[in-house]
Amino acid sequence: MAFGTQDEPDDVMNEINMTPLVDVMLVLLIIFIITVPVMKHAVNIDLPRETTQREETKPETISLSVDADGSYYWNQEKIDDATLESRLAAAGALSQPPELHIRADKAVRYERVAGAMAAATRAGVHKIGFINDPTKN
Repeated sequence: MAFGTQDEPDDVMNEINMTPLVDVMLVLLIIFIITVPVMKHAVNIDLPRETTQREETKPETISLSVDADGSYYWNQEKIDDATLESRLAAAGALSQPPELHIRADKAVRYERVAGAMAAATRAGVHKIGFINDPTKN
C-alpha cells in the first residue's frame, strides 16, 4: 500500500457518465412542455402609453402683506379681518390650494401674523412662506 508503486492499476475512465445529463435534459423538456401552453394563453391588456411631457401646474400664489399698524393687504389690496377669512376659505376650497406668501413689516405685532397663519391653516391653505427684504435692516 505504498504510494507511487506499480502494484495498483491506474484505470482511467474514458467514458462520460450520461445519466445526469439525460436527467437534466428531461427535466428541462418537462418544464418547457408545461410553460409553453401557459404563454400562449396570455390575456391581452391595453396599457396606457407613456408621454414624454411632464404636466406641471403651478398653484396660484397669494401675496399677503401685514403693515406696521396691523392692516392686511391681499395682493396689494387693503382688506379687513373678515374679508381675509372669507378669501382664505375660498382659496382653501379650490382643488389645488394656492401658496400663501406673507410679507410682514418689522414693526408689526406677531399676533397679527400668527392670526393670519392660523386663519390660513383653518381654511385649508397649508403652504405658507415668508418673504423678507434683506436689504432693510
